Amino acid sequence: MAKECHIRQGWSRRKGPGFRYFVWQLLLTLLALSSFSALVGIPVAGAWIFGWFTHPREHLVPLILGGVALSLLLIALGAALTVIHVMTKDFVVPQMALENIDAWEGWRRLWKSINTERGSYAAYVVMKTALSIVAGIAFGIITIVVVLTLLAPIGGLGVVGVLMGKAVGLTWNWFTIALSLLVGCVVLAIVMFAVSIVSVPAIVFFPAYSVHFFASRYPPLAALLWPEAPGSGATGSALTN
Repeated sequence: MAKECHIRQGWSRRKGPGFRYFVWQLLLTLLALSSFSALVGIPVAGAWIFGWFTHPREHLVPLILGGVALSLLLIALGAALTVIHVMTKDFVVPQMALENIDAWEGWRRLWKSINTERGSYAAYVVMKTALSIVAGIAFGIITIVVVLTLLAPIGGLGVVGVLMGKAVGLTWNWFTIALSLLVGCVVLAIVMFAVSIVSVPAIVFFPAYSVHFFASRYPPLAALLWPEAPGSGATGSALTN
């Protein structure tokens, strides 16, 4: 493996699969919006027709029970759509990239694999969800600490600068406003850079986790991830083909 990242070359090679993935994402978004709209709109319209909103005190029990049921359905729908999105990104996109197929064909193949290893894929989803929650909390705390560590001295320098400016008689005008905006943009860029650096371990880990999980079940990806040593190319060529 080259162990190098070339964005332009990768984009040029994967224009077709990338466009098909974009269409899939667009259709999935439309499906999500229409599903949420129908799931909320139909019960609300029914309650309105039956007059539950006109005299809500007379229908507290059905309104409360209906609200709880609707909330659970919304959570279930959101979880299902999230799982579809994650499974597509982790397991269908590699097939689209390596074999130039569409998302539907990728899902057809993935579904066969899921049916043969339901426990493994279920464990993967549960593990990734748990790791995402833990990573979100941990990196959230680290990010807050880093941001506060950066803003404390920067804020102190800002207060000193304002006091010095007042001492020499500076007032708010186009120059001082432009200078303040420039300094603010620089500070924002520094904070965003620091947050990006802090997020690198999570950004690298989760794609690697999915790639290693799926490579053992998808030979073309395994051939790229674990290329055969020189002299044992028969197995590697068989996997690639």
